[in-house]
Amino acid sequence: MSSVRSAAPASPPGPVRRAGPRQWWALVALTVPVLLMSIDLTVLSMAVPALSTDLAPTASQLLWIIDVYGVFLAGLLILMGSLGDRIGRRRLLLTGAVAFGAASLLAAFAWNAEVLILARALLGLGGATLMPSTLSLIRNIFEDPAQRRRAISVWAAAFAGGAGLGPVVGGLLLEHFWWGSVFLINLPVMALLLAVGPFLLPESRDPRPGPFDLLSAALLIGAVLAVVFGFKEAGKLGWGVQPAAWLAGGTLVAALFAARQRRLAQPLIDLALLRSLPFGVAVLTNIAGVFAMTGMLYFFPQYVQIVLGRSALEAGLWALPLATGAIIGSLTVPALARRFPAGLVIGLGLALASSGYLLLSLLDTDGVAALAFAGGALLGGGVGLANTLANDVIVSAAPPGRAGAAAGISETAYELGGAMGTAVLGSVGAQVYASRVLADLPAQTPPEAAGAATQTLAAAERVAASLPPAQGRELLGTAHSAFVDAMSQTFLTGGLIVAAAAAAAALALRTYRVTAATATH
Repeated sequence: MSSVRSAAPASPPGPVRRAGPRQWWALVALTVPVLLMSIDLTVLSMAVPALSTDLAPTASQLLWIIDVYGVFLAGLLILMGSLGDRIGRRRLLLTGAVAFGAASLLAAFAWNAEVLILARALLGLGGATLMPSTLSLIRNIFEDPAQRRRAISVWAAAFAGGAGLGPVVGGLLLEHFWWGSVFLINLPVMALLLAVGPFLLPESRDPRPGPFDLLSAALLIGAVLAVVFGFKEAGKLGWGVQPAAWLAGGTLVAALFAARQRRLAQPLIDLALLRSLPFGVAVLTNIAGVFAMTGMLYFFPQYVQIVLGRSALEAGLWALPLATGAIIGSLTVPALARRFPAGLVIGLGLALASSGYLLLSLLDTDGVAALAFAGGALLGGGVGLANTLANDVIVSAAPPGRAGAAAGISETAYELGGAMGTAVLGSVGAQVYASRVLADLPAQTPPEAAGAATQTLAAAERVAASLPPAQGRELLGTAHSAFVDAMSQTFLTGGLIVAAAAAAAALALRTYRVTAATATH
């Protein structure tokens, strides 16, 4: 497939079948599990204190409990999308629903940290079968480009909104139930999907998939896992030798994978997709959008709960404008895409996200709710707008037979953007926080307390509680101010990065429109 730079079709398109009520009900069946999976990405953060008390994980085990889901999800998305193209997307979706439900049950009743880590890894495996299957089935169910764009906007609204709803759902459940309840909510949704999926969802696959190359699959998994893990390690440890080694190793394995794909007559991934300018820009847009949302979700719960002293549920409610904005932004895409080039709409979305970041950078230790809500709504709305149209560009640029692989690439970009957001923006914030604490530390602070206070805001809270009251209050005030300064600097950095992505997308796709002619049939 050559680079797609205009709306001229390679061959005259055949008649397009418009979707009826059955297809729209199928969209409902495909959207609900995506909403649930997106909630799962953030809901666990609210349950960490309770499960830590119950299971007593070590610091390393706790990090794996949090990270292993996203690592396995990212590492397997492209592979599972390609597998769905071969064995059937509906078959893979329903198989994944069984795996996701069973893993949720195991996680809810995990009796130690090791079992919970295993269950979270299995959740990542199940999720990797669900997400590309849903998007690729939408690509094949909705042949009419306008209807497909509307369907993708609903899918994207569920995905973007779920990330913001996760803290709210977690807070509500933990007000009344034990920590395992955040996993049990998955079971009725998976059961419903298994009940209605065989009747509502048509089977689709690549009619000429070719042989499944096991070596290519191993190289692909190794490359994505190493890169994502490297960014996650950088987010936790800073940019040292270990994260750099993971990233370098992942890049090398990715180069070996690409070289093998070019030699195969029927590759696992069609690298020509990535040479398409619209496809490549859309993938980078997904990375930039999730990069932006992750940066906010990384700092915002700490700011609301520790600096402002609010409850976990209140912290979740403060994130609602982010989710609401993402939903509204996603649902406005069809109307805007009919009137304007894709580059203008994507650029506008990322520019709105950048302006949201700039507003959030003005927050201080007093916490102006109106400023936080407006900034969150702009950030969420901009990301919803940009990423929804980016997904439409991705599935429209890919041939129907490669829809699963294209969807897997799109969603891997989401996970990569999340890992990069934590690594890049998290490390910027950590450096600014440590330098501010050291610069303003009260003179009488014991050296061991000073060292701990520079690590994290939560550590500073613990240290302050162990000091005499007046000294503890002074240290706490210093730590709160340092954290807010670090958050502001990080949001400014994120805003500038997203603004650069907005300008690049608007320029690269300034004349590109997603129409019937852009889809390869």
